Amino acid sequence: MMRIGIKQWFASGLPWIWLNGAAVSINVIMVVGVLALIAVRGLGHFWPAPILQAQVQGQEQSTSLIGSIVDDELVSAEQLRGSGVVLPASQESAKRLLIKTGNRDVTRADFVWVLEQSLRQITYPQEIMALERREWGNFYGRLVAIKQAGTVVAEQGKQADQEMWQLMQERVKRSLNIYDDIQAIEKGAIGEINHGMERLRLKNRSLELENQLTPLLQAELEAERRQLDRRYTGLQQQLIDLYAAFERDSMIAETMSGTQIEINLSKVVRAYRPNGMTNMAKVNFYMSKIWEFVSTEPREANTEGGVFPAIFGTVLMVLLMSVMVTPIGVVAAVYLREYAKQGLITRIIRIAVNNLAGVPSIVYGVFGLGFFIYFLGGNIDELFFAAAAPAPTFGTPGLLWASLTLALLTVPVVIVATEEGLSRIPRAVREGSLALGATKSETLWRIVLPMASPAIMTGVILAVARAAGEVAPLMLVGVVKLAPSLPLDGNYPYLHLDQKFMHLGFHIYDVGFQSPNVEAARPLVYATAFLLVLVIALLNLSAVALRNRLREKYKALES
Repeated sequence: MMRIGIKQWFASGLPWIWLNGAAVSINVIMVVGVLALIAVRGLGHFWPAPILQAQVQGQEQSTSLIGSIVDDELVSAEQLRGSGVVLPASQESAKRLLIKTGNRDVTRADFVWVLEQSLRQITYPQEIMALERREWGNFYGRLVAIKQAGTVVAEQGKQADQEMWQLMQERVKRSLNIYDDIQAIEKGAIGEINHGMERLRLKNRSLELENQLTPLLQAELEAERRQLDRRYTGLQQQLIDLYAAFERDSMIAETMSGTQIEINLSKVVRAYRPNGMTNMAKVNFYMSKIWEFVSTEPREANTEGGVFPAIFGTVLMVLLMSVMVTPIGVVAAVYLREYAKQGLITRIIRIAVNNLAGVPSIVYGVFGLGFFIYFLGGNIDELFFAAAAPAPTFGTPGLLWASLTLALLTVPVVIVATEEGLSRIPRAVREGSLALGATKSETLWRIVLPMASPAIMTGVILAVARAAGEVAPLMLVGVVKLAPSLPLDGNYPYLHLDQKFMHLGFHIYDVGFQSPNVEAARPLVYATAFLLVLVIALLNLSAVALRNRLREKYKALES
């Protein structure tokens, strides 16, 4: 009886339903767990960690230590003894702490591993400060004095500590405002002048090549050049004055070893005392760091600062890729399904399309480098940009070729999804449209494609999901470690398809595997990976929302 009951249970299909449900649940738990791990390890980096002060007891003497705990691990006693650490014979393991001590310009290393059991006299003084700097990483220590133009204006012992700290914060804010003004001139006004000078040079060279450079035209170009030179001279004087004001203030700080060093406030991005912060102050600090991460440029070999250029480059490349791949994939699918004679050749083409989806992405990168850049881009330079020679314009990796390469990589996905959508449209709908007097092209444009638009959007969603995370082909066709300017700006033609760009996926690779400071880079790898997932999710959710809207709009045609 029991055997019959088990057979009936299996025959009912319930075991397979439970098995599929369990598999889906496990997959969801694993995905959520991975995302949670990435989020915690990455976003936790921006929280103001407390800074400890302690004595590290060595075999012969103790040394002072100031820093924040970044990580910890349990190490076997045998491994520690092998590295020369003396431990009691009965001890089997020890906890080791990774402490960020900063001050790389003084100690040449801003991270140190310390055994927890060797720490003595651990305290968290409120007067210990952390400085985020434009170079040499963080500084940890105490504020001793503030100087203006080389003269001490505030000193420890003569002013109240809080008063001196407030004065330094005001001067840091002043230097940041001046830095913004300098960047606005250097990247905005002077960048526009440089673009104008290059435009005049190319125009002059083009007229020379065409033998049309008359004395009158040359005089007009020279007049424009002199006008730009006058603007540049005026801006240079403004920069000299701003830099003089920028370098005015400095501070004297004391390191954990008691050494006093002078730090110019022009090098300081942020100064804070985490041990004396309230919870609300910590939350505000955390939100400001998150905003800095998503809205500013990277610094310190991409281990500090933000990733905005990488976000911008990723989104712009995906949008361009989508604009390119959608018409190509839809036209190919429409021809194969609606116009091509169904036979051996179309079956071979479909097999080839499906096989293209399995080609390694690096192969597309090599193809893009050889065909798009060297062949197509080189010929475009010869035909349209001879004045810029020998410097390449489109005959070099750039945004256009990266987008085209990824469009080629993802076009099989769009073709297959569009064909599936076209095959699901009832034949009676087509015949009814033709019977009412519509031509085949009108039927296709007004009936078939609108009904297949949700399937087309599904293909675009899959294409975006694959293209946004690709790195290997981009390394050959346009992505760089650090782009000096965005490919979209206020200079004509505004969208510079020939420029190189940054990408979140390549940024993760560069920070994780090419960084000279591995410990400082590790949290940013997690944070950037989490951000890449969010960007892909937002792009896909936007496409899903559009697909659902199209599905509702053309639901009446299906009925």
